[in-house]
Amino acid sequence: METNNHLQPQSLTDLFTSFTLLALQGFGGVLAVVQLELVGKKRWMTKEEFVEEWAVAQIMPGPNVINLSLMIGARHFGLPGALAAMAGLLAIPLLLVLLLALAYAHYGSHPNVIGALRGMGAVAAGLIIATGLKLSTALKSSPLGIPVCIALGSVCFIGIALLRWPLAYALIGLGTTGCLLAYRKLEP
Repeated sequence: METNNHLQPQSLTDLFTSFTLLALQGFGGVLAVVQLELVGKKRWMTKEEFVEEWAVAQIMPGPNVINLSLMIGARHFGLPGALAAMAGLLAIPLLLVLLLALAYAHYGSHPNVIGALRGMGAVAAGLIIATGLKLSTALKSSPLGIPVCIALGSVCFIGIALLRWPLAYALIGLGTTGCLLAYRKLEP
């Protein structure tokens, strides 16, 4: 089935399986994988829809990707869809994490394990930067315009990464600023 020039999940099983496979690919963060799967491969969303939905998922309490899975599942199949998407995202990865926790409890102090985990942190940071750059093309349709989006993003980066602002302050302050500026641009 196709709506608004993109596809949608065919069944609750499709939703569950898709989110299970998505979760199994996302080590150290799933933003890059989620965007690639949902926008690029599955075509369940456009880039613009992904950016908007991801923004909503980020300001809601709880893990971003779980919030996104709930929204996508609910949009297509209501409460059963939300539960299927969330279960797909959590079931098998939960079992794997429990097994990894047991292994880490035994081998976590080994120097090679410590080095590997530090290396994975650098890869995760690179994935986030790459996804941000890839999604930046969606800013063309933002009512704020590219310069204001870049300014807000830069202030956010400087505040959180360099000045060590608490995330809640950046979300409340810069999020409110962005919403108000967009509202003013969209007013008739």
